[in-house]
Amino acid sequence: MKNTLIQLSQFTEKLSRRKLLGGAATVAVALVQNAHGHTLQKGIPQSALDDDPTKVPGVPPGELGTRSPFEKLLKDPSATSSRSPLQDIYGMITPSDLHFERNHGGVPAIDPAKHELLIHGLVEKPLIFKVADLKRFPSVSRIAFLECSGNFRSGKETLRPQDVCGLTSQSEWTGVKLSTIFREAGIKPNATWFLAEGGDAAVMTRSIPVKKGWDDAILAYAQNGEALRPEQGYPLRLFLPGWEGNTSVKWLRRLELSDQPFMTREETSKYTESVNGRVRQFSFDMDARSIITFPSYPQSVEKGWIEIRGIAWSGRGKVVRVEVSTDAGKSWHLAALQDPILDKAHTAFRYLWQWKGDETEIMSRVTDETGYTQPTLKQLVEARGESGGYHFNPITAWQIKRDGAVLFKPEK
Repeated sequence: MKNTLIQLSQFTEKLSRRKLLGGAATVAVALVQNAHGHTLQKGIPQSALDDDPTKVPGVPPGELGTRSPFEKLLKDPSATSSRSPLQDIYGMITPSDLHFERNHGGVPAIDPAKHELLIHGLVEKPLIFKVADLKRFPSVSRIAFLECSGNFRSGKETLRPQDVCGLTSQSEWTGVKLSTIFREAGIKPNATWFLAEGGDAAVMTRSIPVKKGWDDAILAYAQNGEALRPEQGYPLRLFLPGWEGNTSVKWLRRLELSDQPFMTREETSKYTESVNGRVRQFSFDMDARSIITFPSYPQSVEKGWIEIRGIAWSGRGKVVRVEVSTDAGKSWHLAALQDPILDKAHTAFRYLWQWKGDETEIMSRVTDETGYTQPTLKQLVEARGESGGYHFNPITAWQIKRDGAVLFKPEK
């Protein structure tokens, strides 16, 4: 031990003042403070990238971690939403900052110390809770997906999984069971619906059957081990596993119990489908769906063995089977499912395939524990008509060209 200390001392003495100052300057370039004064690691400076990393002092520990500058994971934003990069995510959990967004009036800035949740209507005891009050109740955590009911795009070959169905993401959600709060307030027997209202500029509202509240609804205040991010409803949101995303009202501030639905804007003029002269309303459950994320556009492949990978999910329970076709749907083969296979959760799948260079199409389809199998787009249109695109979950195909290029196969 003594010899080791002597050697370290001698090594330190050999470091010149110029080298130490140069290293410190390099490190300083890599650090920046955010608006709250927290030190962030702003990537690796170019000088360090050009040199042998064993010869240049690295960035010291910071208060918040960052991704490597070599990793370019980004959501794809529009005026009202931003899509998760499904093709770039590994495993079953979506990093919180890559979770898809959909909002109707922008992201509000809410002080959790001032935020309140009112529960009233057909209850024995109207109550107002602070966020801190809710955190005193027994907590629950579960891993489940969230998906927008308008999560489908087609029309051109240059679409990524992110573009096709990037309005789905998966997190570990933590909060208090809504059933716990129902018991606290004393829900009256004739209460069959409740209104969930958000504290955003749109004052987002949806009518929810009370039985869902008793079942598995969560008043969530945390996601993936940290407080909800503002884009995901900070400081409090309703989370309804397996149901269309906009029922999981963000920035939740009010629950009103009633004996009938409230017929709000978001369930009459929006999120309602006209099908052959009839209206399809309150179509809450998200149907079983899957998509291959590799290979997909804009990736390319080479001849030989390829591990086809993707995700599958269902709002009605667990995934029980995923099949992959490598010949444009002529034949189907069972894919391997990655544990854990959870209820109402993204499940990763993979299938090993030898590509010999022929032009073909690859696709996947999922079957959930209810026996429902993901349909083709043609089957969906035949059953529902072209009804505005809500709850479209078709089998999607990727074209493999002879040169290895991968393109989406658009369908009308």
